[in-house]
Formats: sequence, structure tokens, C-alpha cells
Amino acid sequence: SPLPPQEHEKALAVPNGELRISGKGKKLRKPRTIYSSLQLQALNQRFQQTQYLALPERAELAAQLGLTQTQVKIWFQNKRSKYKKIMKQG
Repeated sequence: SPLPPQEHEKALAVPNGELRISGKGKKLRKPRTIYSSLQLQALNQRFQQTQYLALPERAELAAQLGLTQTQVKIWFQNKRSKYKKIMKQG
């Protein structure tokens, strides 16, 4: 078991497959992705071309950059959100 014995007793499995610790509702999350400067450059360049990627485009970009499709998808979602926020401010 990856948890020490004292923590193992506190861990609760919930129906959706998430693991919660000590019943406080805190989700265990994956560590934040750190993108290399090369990856960021390629992602930003692609974002300037188009703000939305089709599935095959996302798969190709992810493979080229050594990222998962989910990482690329979330990066684009976050970038669109930041872009809209900046545009809203003027």
C-alpha cells in the first residue's frame, strides 16, 4: 500500500474513484505540469494560429511535444480563459 499504516486507516474510497484523505473532502491531485520552454513556445505558436484544436490536431501536437492529450487540452482551455480575461480588461 502506498500510504503509511496510520494514513491507510483514514483513506476512504468513494464511488467516482477519487481517493479522499481523512474524510475532509480534499482530493489527492496530480502534481502541476511543468512545461519546458520549447513546449510553451510550440503551444503559444499554435494558439496564435487557432484557439481551438480538433481531436486529431490535439493528438498530433501532444505526440510532437511529449505531452498527453489531456495536458494539451487543459493548456488550451486555460490559455483561452486568460486570453478572454485580458481582452475583457482592454
